[in-house]
Formats: sequence, structure tokens, C-alpha cells
Amino acid sequence: MKILVVDDEQLQRETLKGFLEKKGYQVYSAAGGGEALRIFSAYPIQLALLDHKMPDMNGDELLARMKEINPFVRAIMITAYGAVETAVRVMRLGADDFLEKPVDLLELLGKIENIEQQLAVAEDVAAVAETIDSSKELPLQVIGDSPAMDKLLSVAQRVAQTPWTVLIRGETGTGKELIAHLIHLLSPRSQAPFIVVNCAAIPENLFESELFGHEKGSFTGASGKRKGRFELAQSGSLFLDEIGELPLNLQAKLLRALQERVISRVGSEADIEVDVRVLAATNRDLKQLVAEGKFREDLYYRLNVLEIEIPPLRNRKEDIPQLVDFFLARYSLRPVRFDPEALATLVKYPFPGNVRELEHVIQRTVTMARGPVVRMVDLPAEMRFHKASEQGNLADRLDSMEREMILAALEKHDWVQTKAAESLGISERVLRYKMAKHAIKKN
Repeated sequence: MKILVVDDEQLQRETLKGFLEKKGYQVYSAAGGGEALRIFSAYPIQLALLDHKMPDMNGDELLARMKEINPFVRAIMITAYGAVETAVRVMRLGADDFLEKPVDLLELLGKIENIEQQLAVAEDVAAVAETIDSSKELPLQVIGDSPAMDKLLSVAQRVAQTPWTVLIRGETGTGKELIAHLIHLLSPRSQAPFIVVNCAAIPENLFESELFGHEKGSFTGASGKRKGRFELAQSGSLFLDEIGELPLNLQAKLLRALQERVISRVGSEADIEVDVRVLAATNRDLKQLVAEGKFREDLYYRLNVLEIEIPPLRNRKEDIPQLVDFFLARYSLRPVRFDPEALATLVKYPFPGNVRELEHVIQRTVTMARGPVVRMVDLPAEMRFHKASEQGNLADRLDSMEREMILAALEKHDWVQTKAAESLGISERVLRYKMAKHAIKKN
């Protein structure tokens, strides 16, 4: 990461530069705005640390000039102690954060690392977007740019580059198969088959044949030789959906295939080598199933080499308007839009069925709506008369309340985290942790 330190005080400038260079950053420094702009124009600076008060050009003006040259530059403004109004103003002008003098070097490092993480996630998301744009295979676009979705796509991008087995966890309707397909497309196996097996939909007596294939005459109805899903996925990816429903007697055979990379067709003793990456998904707690003796512990650890958890829709409500527009374009036969009240009602609803439930709601609503504008009266009764306090278990309701309180405090204090944390009676570090937990970020 390339950092530019701008401060007219030589001691402060050299202290910050020396500290950050020891931490491995490439650091440039300038004593004023003019010199800073020359350096900024000559080098690909990613982050600027700007003193707010300088003789030739204050930090506000310098940041505005930098944004004209590169709108994507990140900035931390260094202000006088207690200058809350100044901090609010610089945040509105585009600074990512601010620090009060005297500068706490460890606090500065924490803020820089946070920005560095955001930049890394943005790079991953851009790579995913490029793959999606160039692919014709995805059955459904990946919609949403909330922090929770950005984090998910970043993880998917990194996981896809490895050869390891992946366990995808998430509630019903969150899009586990879509993420599995995306991981396949992002991986080196993207040109090979992506084969799906729904472990809950195949009868137990046919499951072994479906997975490993069978020879002619191996059982009643086996009129010919047939390849199983493992062979069909050769060199590609095999997606085992609802893996928690796999019967115990078949789990040992799946474990052998994962460990030894060989299978045997039903009715044959010959081993067939397979080169397949397995992606598994579940909406159940496999650890709990292991404790209950319903799922093999060794298979659980073999599947759970890498784990991805898909956030429920209630944890990424910022994506609901985009999803609504997407489903409107897919299902409406004429131009249709939601009025603000109806859309706000959708955003407030917890959607226990997640994206799948939202899709079905839009599909039904646009079919039954009498005009080009969907109004409150057109929504299902459970949404029109929904009361947040009556939904969800205690943990979900407490999480929802905590998120609302944090958002309210941040908005009241113009997103100045120091003041918001003080009003909530918690430290700024705890506030940052809870903001990450609830996927809260300033638009």
C-alpha cells in the first residue's frame, strides 16, 4: 500500500513516515498542499494522511483536489483535539476517517489496516464481477453490493482459487447453489462440468447408483451401464446440496471417494479414479448432527476444509431494492414499479424464506397488481400487518434492536464513530466490531 503523509510539522511528518515504513508500507511525505499534489500526480497513492490545518492549503481543499485527480483515493484527516465539527465536515467531503492530535500510532495503524482490508475486498469483488459479466452460465445474477455481500463475494473469490472441499452454510433460500456455481466459475475448473446433486430429493435405495453409477443388471431396472454424478463431474465440480440429509450408510462411501479419489459403480468391484472438487451445502447444524450420531465426524471434517456462510436477507436489507428491480424485470410483462411505502414495507420485513421468498412475493405481486404501481394493498397480508417485535427468536430480536440503536446513534452524530460510541456507552473499538458484525457502513 502506498501512503502519502502531508503535514507542515516536520517532527510529526517524520514520525508518521518512519512508523509506517517499519510496518511495511511505502510512504511518501510532503510539507504542504502544493508538494503533496505533485507527488500525488506522479505516484499511485492509495491512502493520504492529511493534516487539517496547514499554511498554504488546508486539508479540506487538498482532499478535494486529490479527489478530482483520483476519486478512489482513501483519506484519513488529522484534526485538532476535540474538533468534532471539523471531523464531521471532512467526513462529508470524502475522508474515510479522522484522528485527533496527538496521534495514537496504534489507533492509526488499526484504521489503515481497516482501509487496506476494504481495498482488498473491493479488488476481489471487481474480479468476481468481471467473471459474472463474461459468463453465460449463471442461472441467476448475483445481486447486491451491501457490505455482507461484498464480504461473501470476496471470500468466494479467494476460496475458488484453491483445490479444497468447501462447505457452504446458510438458511433456506439464501442462494447456496448460486454461490457454489460461482465458486466453480471462478476456479481453474470452470471449463469442466458443474454437476448438482440434491441429497434430500433422491430415494435412499437409488442414491448410491446416482452418485457412483451402476453396471447392467446390478439391480432390478438396471437395463444398462450408467455413469454416476462423480464420473459426470470429472475434472469439474460436484455440488452436494442438503448434505445433512445424506443417510449414514452412504456417508462412509462418500468419505472413501473424498479420501481416496476413487469410486466403484454398483455391481462392479473395479475402482474408477475421479478428479472432482466437492462443494457441499447445508441449512442444518452439522456439528449438532455429529453430536447426535446422525452424521459422521470424519466426513464432517473432510467436507469442512473451507467454510462459507451466506448471510440471510435480513442481514443485508440494503440489497432488497436491487433485488426487487431485478425480479420486476424478470417477471413483469409491463413496466411496473413499487411506490415508496410498499418498498419500505418490503425492506422492513424479515423474510424468513430469504431471497427465494422475496422472488416469489414479487412474482405473485406483479401478476395480481391492477396497475403500473404496486401499492401497500397489493402486498401479502403478512407483510402489510407485520410487526417486527413479534418476529424471530430472542437472539434475532436483540440483534435487530442493537443494529437499529447503532444506526440511530451514527446518524445522529453524522457518522462520527467517536461520538456515536460515547452516546451508546461503549468504546470506539467495540462500536467498530459491532458495525462489522451487523454489516453497517456509511453509504
